[in-house]
Amino acid sequence: MQSRLSAQSSWLQSYYFGRAVFSIAWVAAAVLFSAQAGPAAFLLVIYPAWDGVANLADARVNGGLIANPSQTLNAVVSAITALAVIVAVGHSSYAVLAVFGIWAILSGVLQLVTGARRWRDYGAQWAMILSGAQSALAGGYMISRSIGTVAPTILDVAPYAGFGAFYFLLSAIWLVASAHRSARA
Repeated sequence: MQSRLSAQSSWLQSYYFGRAVFSIAWVAAAVLFSAQAGPAAFLLVIYPAWDGVANLADARVNGGLIANPSQTLNAVVSAITALAVIVAVGHSSYAVLAVFGIWAILSGVLQLVTGARRWRDYGAQWAMILSGAQSALAGGYMISRSIGTVAPTILDVAPYAGFGAFYFLLSAIWLVASAHRSARA
């Protein structure tokens, strides 16, 4: 049992580091390409698509899709969001931000549930729980901005991704430190 938890904790460390690196790269690309409609649209589609793939991979490694219903549902929500963003890009930036807002709320709540469920086995999930709650709040903010008068851009989504990177990095570092403390004890 302990070696299984250790292997899954190692996976979570790598997974969280990978999610942080992707989000940091995404934010950098969003800033770099914010004035270019095509690349910005691609980035807006790829972000929820990546989230769906990442949740799917993590669920499979940690017992499968049935054992991880919040992540399975998060993968489905993210896939639907990627498709909705494709449609919304053709309408307006307001529609894109509204789609991201709805997605942030749903994926945040599902991430919070996943973190709470994992707390018993792995610890160090407080950052993921906090991230999920903040994601849901950010979603509400994005929706409020989507009905505003100032046209949104990809830069309205970049802080959301940046905070995600911070929380994933913090979780990874916390797990590494916890594993190091356990190994020394």
